[in-house]
Order: sequence, then C-alpha cells, then structure tokens
Amino acid sequence: MPIRPAAAAALLAVLAACGGAAAGSSAEQVEPLDPERRGPQGRVAQFVVDCELSHYAFDDAIVAPNLPGASHQHQFFGNIDVDDRDDYDRVLGADTTCDQPLDTASYWTPTLLDPSGNVVEPLGLTAYYRPGRGIDPAEVVPYPPGLMLIGGDAGAAEDQSTDVVAWSCGTGAIRDVEPPSCPEGGSLRMLVTFPDCWDGERLTGFGSAAHVRYSDGGCPDGFPAAIPQLTIAVDFPPVDPGGLTLSSGSILTGHADFWNVWDQEKLEREVELCINRDVVCGVSS
Repeated sequence: MPIRPAAAAALLAVLAACGGAAAGSSAEQVEPLDPERRGPQGRVAQFVVDCELSHYAFDDAIVAPNLPGASHQHQFFGNIDVDDRDDYDRVLGADTTCDQPLDTASYWTPTLLDPSGNVVEPLGLTAYYRPGRGIDPAEVVPYPPGLMLIGGDAGAAEDQSTDVVAWSCGTGAIRDVEPPSCPEGGSLRMLVTFPDCWDGERLTGFGSAAHVRYSDGGCPDGFPAAIPQLTIAVDFPPVDPGGLTLSSGSILTGHADFWNVWDQEKLEREVELCINRDVVCGVSS
C-alpha cells in the first residue's frame, strides 16, 4: 500500500538506512509513489546504488568457480576482492567501489570491445532494486546471503528480449537489442535484468539460472520466493556502434552476474524500508 506523504516525511529520519546521503546513496529523498507512473522503468518502489569499475579478470565465480583464468574477460563492479573463488566468507565485508559502503556485493559483465578488439572502458554501473512485474512490494524478501544470479544468455545467437538485455542512450526510454548511436555528451547504456523468483533452497544454479525464474504477474510454481528484481545499467562513452562486440562473443551475448555479498543487515533494511513500504529510496540520474 502506498505510503502517505506524512509517512514519507517521517521516513526522512531513516535515510541513513534507506538510500540517503549518509548511507552513500545517489539521492537524498524518499518519495511516495504516484500510482499512475508505475512500470518496469518507472517510479516503482526501489533503492538504487551507483558503483565504479573495480577490476578486469578472466574469472567467473558462478560459471567457472575455482578455475582462475577459465572465463572470457569480465569487468567487475562493487566488491574488490571477487575473482574465480566462490568463497563467501573470504569476500564478505571487503572494500567496495559502490557509493553505498555496505553494498559489498559483486556485479560483473563481459567487456565491451571496439572493432579492433580494444576494451571500451565503462563509466560506471547503476543497480536498481525493485519488485518484479505483478509482485506485491510487501511480499518481496531479501536475497539470502551468498545467492548467485545470472541475467541474460552468454551463448545467445539471436536477439534476446529487451526485458532482459537491452541497449539505450543513457536513461532514454527507447530500448534496442543492439547498441544505438548516441549523441556526444551522453552515454551508451547496457541494461541487464535478473530473475526475481527463487526456489527458496539453492544459492546457485551452478552456471545456470535453474534455481530462479522471472515473474510474470506473480512467481511460478516451484519458485515461490519473490526477491528484488535487480536491473543493472552499465554506462559507456558514446562510441560508434558499428563493429562492437562483447568478450563473450557477438553483441547479442549480453549478460551479467550478481553475487549477494551485501552486508546482510543493511540489505534487509533496504528491502524493508524501501521496497516493502512501497517508496522510492534514492533516484539515480
């Protein structure tokens, strides 16, 4: 149920726990939702984190755990210690490149390559945590510690749904299956949305998404736990889209990985105060 303006004002006192500047968020306000502006990219209940690039590595703790150098190249954001090792205790509480200092989760994607095979260095990543489509915000539960997610298909040979992987010019509403030509002064943005219904048991699909599904008006049978639907947006300089590829293959192979090594108490507060209470905590540019 939407928070009334008076209640939203009262929530300003807890901004440090819900996307306020003291918590390292990207905005300083908590706002009641306008029911007429709901939508996958509209003003839905959410909290937002911005992260800088941490490092590059040919590692993947989800698809190729404990096999250093066995993956295509990835660019990592957030937790600075994540590599090929799937040791949760080792990376929990590590330093982070995110503006929210308690977001020590790890986000990684294939690198974007120009026609000569050179890496196009990203400008940064924005993570949007929201309820999935048709999901009651009050029913969303936090990720369990150590949950691993994959969004998109690294082996795709055809266009993927733009609800899962898409390209745009900055925060523009138009989404394309391939990178568009973006104006100078803006950015080229890759968006990847992760599944948001969990089976309630497994923390990983061992290189697949077998333990999670996307919601569609609700969670399907066998995947009863509605978790936050994470969409990450990676921004790049506006480059000529001709001949761009990804380190995983063609430009159609867009995907991303997420490992929940957040400070768990902080994550639980964000879900409760922002998503469950149906408010916007921090609005990123």
